[in-house]
Amino acid sequence: MGICWGVPDYPTPSFTGHLRPGGPVLTISSSSSSEDGLSMTLGGRSNESIPNGYVAPTSEIRVFSFAELKAAARNFRSDALIGEGGFGRVFKGYLDEKRINPIAIKRLNPESMQGFKEWESEVKFLGRLSHPNVVRLLGYCLEDKELLLVYEFMPKGTLKNHLFGRGSAIKLLTWAMRLKIAIGAARGLVFLHQLERPIICRDFKPSNILLDSSYNAKISDFGLARKGPDEGRSHVSTQVIGTYGYAAPEYIATGHLYVKSDVYSFGVVLVELLTGMRAYDGNRPAHQQILVEWVKPHLSRRKLTRVMDPRLEGRYPLKDALDVAALAFRCLDISPKHRPSMNEVVKTLEGISCS
Repeated sequence: MGICWGVPDYPTPSFTGHLRPGGPVLTISSSSSSEDGLSMTLGGRSNESIPNGYVAPTSEIRVFSFAELKAAARNFRSDALIGEGGFGRVFKGYLDEKRINPIAIKRLNPESMQGFKEWESEVKFLGRLSHPNVVRLLGYCLEDKELLLVYEFMPKGTLKNHLFGRGSAIKLLTWAMRLKIAIGAARGLVFLHQLERPIICRDFKPSNILLDSSYNAKISDFGLARKGPDEGRSHVSTQVIGTYGYAAPEYIATGHLYVKSDVYSFGVVLVELLTGMRAYDGNRPAHQQILVEWVKPHLSRRKLTRVMDPRLEGRYPLKDALDVAALAFRCLDISPKHRPSMNEVVKTLEGISCS
């Protein structure tokens, strides 16, 4: 859904398929034969077992009235707007009169008939999962044509905002902060991939990595997420949907979605953290527009410094940068089976952080 909090979500070429709502409903349920294999009712807990480990029990998400959320966002006034994307707009709001605890309210454009499936997917996935590196869904609203989602508020906005935004409010991410963000996002993916039936994000990118006040990363936006393959299968087949520059080559070519398709996307984000450049930029020279194709040959000892983010002004341990670049190179392998697991990625990044 490409929501960007804090700065506009700049246009990016996409190959997104058509999504259309099936009409207003009061419950969302699907049998084990469905694509996502979920069984739940909105406002209730899933009856599908969730493994222990990183998962914490999730309380029932709250069903809000449209009037409540309209009041919380001050009638959706422009000064409450904090982001905008394909799904609609995101507003900062308050449920308490003292306006102490902010929330983020994502509202589907009422004039649009697109986005219902993304809204439904967000509720189904986030409504049943809890992890420190996955954004928390607080509730939802479904009234007539109004579809809204309510999240915990992330005061530092998106990684995209800090990497590519401009202006005095944008703080330069130091090397240590970039490594911290990468580790947090990677831990979130490990959690999703290690569920009894993995969740594949399918649209992992900087605009979907939110940052709290301490720059801890949380994965957001599960509108395009899919349940991973059943036991004995290597992939799921699905419509090719995503953001140009981040999607794995095997997914673009065949529609086959692997757990390690997310690993490729993570590799792209690592390259963006190293270089400070967008995965795709039509304003760059033709041979440089797709970042990975241009930079991948530079992810080596001799050439890396040529493409490192100049805003860092060399303030990073070269060995650590080379190690991150080597990891990115492995994540970007053309073959899914040769890419590391996200668990391996986390261990590698944590080793670099402690070195």
